[in-house]
Amino acid sequence: MPLAMSRPWKHPDSGVYWFRRAVPADLRALVGKREEKQSLKTKDAAVAKQRHAQALSEVEARWANLRQGSRSISEAEAHAIAAVWHDRWIEQHRDNPSEQSWPTSLAEAMWKQQVISLNAYMTVEVRSHLQDVQTKIQNAENWCRAKATESLAEKGFIVDDAARLNVAKAIGFAVQRASLTLAEYAKGNYGFQSVSAQVRSTSAGSSTKPQPMKGLLDGWARERKPVEKTVYEWTRVVRQFTDFVGHDDASRISSDDVIRWKDALVNGNLRPRTIQNAKLAPLRAILQWGADNRRIVTNPAERVSIEIRTPTNERKRSFTDEEATVILTAATGEKDPVKRWIPFLGAYTGARVSELCQLRREDILQVDGIWCMKMDPEAGSLKTASSERLVPLHPALIESGFLQYVDKVKAGPLFPKLSPDKFGKRGGNGTKVIGRWVRSLGLTDPRLSPSHSWRHRIKTLGRRYGLAQDILEAITGHGRKTVADNYGEFPVQALYRELSKIPATM
Repeated sequence: MPLAMSRPWKHPDSGVYWFRRAVPADLRALVGKREEKQSLKTKDAAVAKQRHAQALSEVEARWANLRQGSRSISEAEAHAIAAVWHDRWIEQHRDNPSEQSWPTSLAEAMWKQQVISLNAYMTVEVRSHLQDVQTKIQNAENWCRAKATESLAEKGFIVDDAARLNVAKAIGFAVQRASLTLAEYAKGNYGFQSVSAQVRSTSAGSSTKPQPMKGLLDGWARERKPVEKTVYEWTRVVRQFTDFVGHDDASRISSDDVIRWKDALVNGNLRPRTIQNAKLAPLRAILQWGADNRRIVTNPAERVSIEIRTPTNERKRSFTDEEATVILTAATGEKDPVKRWIPFLGAYTGARVSELCQLRREDILQVDGIWCMKMDPEAGSLKTASSERLVPLHPALIESGFLQYVDKVKAGPLFPKLSPDKFGKRGGNGTKVIGRWVRSLGLTDPRLSPSHSWRHRIKTLGRRYGLAQDILEAITGHGRKTVADNYGEFPVQALYRELSKIPATM
């Protein structure tokens, strides 16, 4: 079994998810630590997954820059790096724009390396004013230098003093532009054009040519190689977004555009989870790929999110013992193999319906004398790396005649009459078949998921009958939660021993 990919780590005390990643040995001296870690500031697993992917992308980009060693920074590149400070300054002072403190009237005097000359003939008032001006200029320059150091460190750039000064100046210019925009906001002119968007379209690090969103999606897909369904769904999201903003040029997109789209989705009564996971997450990932690959300067969707709070009465739940009995009793009388065996397999393994529907005859095999089913990516795509696993067949499955059914299937798909969907996957149609069938049995509670509630139930039963937690996670294919979980293997005998603690439902 391959090791699980890096994923959010849940703090055992606070329940807050964290990003943790071991620093490669060749970079530890430059990074100054053995592990990169940061709080993802959420207890929501879905939000944590998105923020973890963003953090991982940023860390790996920084490491790549560190490996390049010392480099120069052109003025154009400096403006690209500084563009984010324009947006941050706007966001910080958007609600009360007249309270922003940048000395806009002194911008031309910055970086001149001139010391104001004071003499004895000046009045106290003039002398005090000039000293105040000089102090403000010095404070602004020092702030820019500090932010330049911060920005370069965030990206892992190793530069000389001249390059650092270029970035400091660019940050000063970016904040000056933002301050002028805020001055317009203070007068009620919120139609003032986003200068940050102009910078993105002309800065080095991105082409001056338009950057079609479809091109960024294609580039992302070539690298990540997602399943066809993901490409299809993300293409729809891109089309919806570009129709909303009125163009498809990624270099012209601003954070304000993304926020307006989010607000429109909220006003359209879409569920927060749908907006976050099915709309904002794809857009953010595509634009991040564009930024990472220098198609655009920054990711305008980087900090745009929505809080997900699922009401208690909407949270999915397990099947109760009574509901499980109703379904499995009905399944026993079914002639359709999908309705006959998918509920039983779900009940005693907690596997996802998509995993079960794509099983092949060769995925049912004996390991060390124990009958098992193998979740193999060669049979079809799996949700995560930890989803690739071996699951023993519960005694109730064998007693119900499942192996006799398997023997009748010579080779290939275990459910050959279940037609694949337009993406070549049997899971999509299988979910629909099982969903309609379970609802027809009178189980209409919206908190029940006809397919996924078995997955909830196996966790409930695992707690009820004292299954070892790490083994239960291995059976269900959930991600490992600690570094210690990555040590050693899970012998099939141990998996079978724990799974057999759960009694037959019927």
